[in-house]
Amino acid sequence: MTSRFDARNSQDLETGLEAARAALAANRCIVMPTDTVYGIAADAFSAQAVATLLAAKGRGRNMPPPVLIPQAATMDGLAVDVPGFARELAAEFWPGALTLILHAQPSLTWDLGETRGTVALRVPDDEVARQLLRSTGPLAVSSANRTGNPAAATAEEAFEQLGESVEVYLEAGPRPISGDALSSTIIDCTLTPPRVVREGALSLEALRAVVPGLLDADGQPDPALADDTLPQPEIPAEEEALPESGADAEESATEDADAGDSGDAIAPAVPGEAGNRGATQGGESARTP
Repeated sequence: MTSRFDARNSQDLETGLEAARAALAANRCIVMPTDTVYGIAADAFSAQAVATLLAAKGRGRNMPPPVLIPQAATMDGLAVDVPGFARELAAEFWPGALTLILHAQPSLTWDLGETRGTVALRVPDDEVARQLLRSTGPLAVSSANRTGNPAAATAEEAFEQLGESVEVYLEAGPRPISGDALSSTIIDCTLTPPRVVREGALSLEALRAVVPGLLDADGQPDPALADDTLPQPEIPAEEEALPESGADAEESATEDADAGDSGDAIAPAVPGEAGNRGATQGGESARTP
């Protein structure tokens, strides 16, 4: 049975968070606010829960959801070989609308879908979301909408699309709180140099102020930099398709982004690309809240 709670009311918020935690522990899905759009969330370590999330959205395993975490320190528990530039980006833009595709910890017992050994991570800039994440741990989160439909800006809009497939809805008012609804920017940090997989709320200029060698979505460096100052991109032996997760980590804010993912979508998992573009998990291009 579906329950809805007004997170703008402190008493209702506490009751709603308790109900959300119970639903997640029972492998059910919930809808929660993020700083970008509303996301549908599930326990990232429950294959059953993730499968339920994907089914609710009408999405296959080829578009894995991104993972939202409460703080940057959680990154090292979920990813390995995290490059220095990824840490610099996280330090500058987390919490916020930035999804990073990284190599997933091989020892983790989770099944987010066809991630190709990667995971898309983001720390949302939303207190309700982080309050929940601090008590639940990492959550697989995709934009709260049926694939192909506009992302939900309220829990009510999410209910109109997802209905009884979600057990708990946390309503915190329109998201984003101000400005246009934009998905998070997704960067593939398994590549050297790193590359933008999907442009979003953060501008390329702001990102390059932290990582000057960042390639744009077309794989091009900053023209203001001399070619010989940039590391040469890895060239895969054969052409591979972009990770579906990255696209899914957050489907374009207009269609489906990872609450990422997230909504987050999480495009690559955030549903990506890995060290060679075909290996990334992706966020919601699918859309990550």
